Amino acid sequence: MTGIKSNLRRLAGSLLLAGLGATLGACSEEPDVTIGLITKQEVNPYWVTMREVAEDTAKKNDVTLLTATGTSDVDVESQQRALQEMVAEGAKGILIAPTSSTELLSAIEAAREQGVLVIAVDTPVDPLDAVDAYFATDNEAAGRLVGQYALVKAQEMGIEPKIAMLDLAPGISSGELRHAGFLNGFGIAEGDPAIAAMADTEGDKELGEAKMAEILAEHADVNVIYTVNEPAALGALDALRDANVNLSRTILVSIDGGCRAIKDAVRPGDIDATVMQFPENMAREGVRALATAIRAGENLSGNLDTGARLITGNPAPGVKSNDVAYGVRNCWGN
Repeated sequence: MTGIKSNLRRLAGSLLLAGLGATLGACSEEPDVTIGLITKQEVNPYWVTMREVAEDTAKKNDVTLLTATGTSDVDVESQQRALQEMVAEGAKGILIAPTSSTELLSAIEAAREQGVLVIAVDTPVDPLDAVDAYFATDNEAAGRLVGQYALVKAQEMGIEPKIAMLDLAPGISSGELRHAGFLNGFGIAEGDPAIAAMADTEGDKELGEAKMAEILAEHADVNVIYTVNEPAALGALDALRDANVNLSRTILVSIDGGCRAIKDAVRPGDIDATVMQFPENMAREGVRALATAIRAGENLSGNLDTGARLITGNPAPGVKSNDVAYGVRNCWGN
């Protein structure tokens, strides 16, 4: 992580989004504009939700929406092609969830040189001013929340922490920020002896399971497991079960807020806590912001914190959280 810092605007999420909705929503009966949305892949329902909400918002705001997605959270080449193709097709604004915080900079710069407004969603680029705006979860804060939760739970359970960290991949700032946030929340630094193992999962369930199995083969006593997202967490959970790990003495935390994980793993307590993100806010406010700016012939700037809530059925004293019922009401995906 080079120049990335967690600097999303610190305003009350609900008030900020409501204000933006009132300001940006009045686009009906305006001239049609073309914008694009580039996500990472569609195995994770997070990205499907983002696309579906963007499509719905585009229809309501008389916007032509071009969409593209890759094959994984590290598929840079498809995003480079999509940026070039969308500019060629006349897109005047593009929302992109970058699969690399640095490798897409030249393609983004080329688009902006053609007068295209670019908003990064979910994942920041490095440097942040390589795009016009950034709409996303405060990833460092999300990681810090699950780190704080895991620390309090470890103390409450009287266990000596032996931590496994299932990360995303090198060069993707959202994952790096979550990793750093977890360490901060847990009150330790990189290289602390409490960290038994770390592995990259690319946010993939099968890789999450494989990496967790490898870690357990060498460190059967790990008892605190951080996962960068819920697909990785669900994979890790399968490996833990296969190894007959006592889940009641294991703390498993994650980040996402998808319905499958909330209902099938957080509700029964197999995932102890997750931080809910709101991809629908990124998509909705991103489409509205681009439509308004393009129609007004104006530039766009600024960062929008789209919200994050810790969801758990087993609260930790002193760590703010919402219950599983809230999670079920507000989760996304199937």
